[in-house]
Amino acid sequence: MVEMPWVDVAKCNGCGLCVGVCQHQGLVLVGNVIQVVEREDCDWCTHCEAVCPTGAIHCSYEIVIVG
Repeated sequence: MVEMPWVDVAKCNGCGLCVGVCQHQGLVLVGNVIQVVEREDCDWCTHCEAVCPTGAIHCSYEIVIVG
């Protein structure tokens, strides 16, 4: 199973900003709530987490490249 961002549906206001920044179509707006679509090509860019105005999207970890 691929690690994926997760959504706190109680915080999601359905604005859809995260859908717009996801380069791999891993997020969809269903009704007024974002749902994560499991995608093996999710590169953990964390743009969805960064753009969320309510803090509803969480990435378990962030990849940092040092060098």
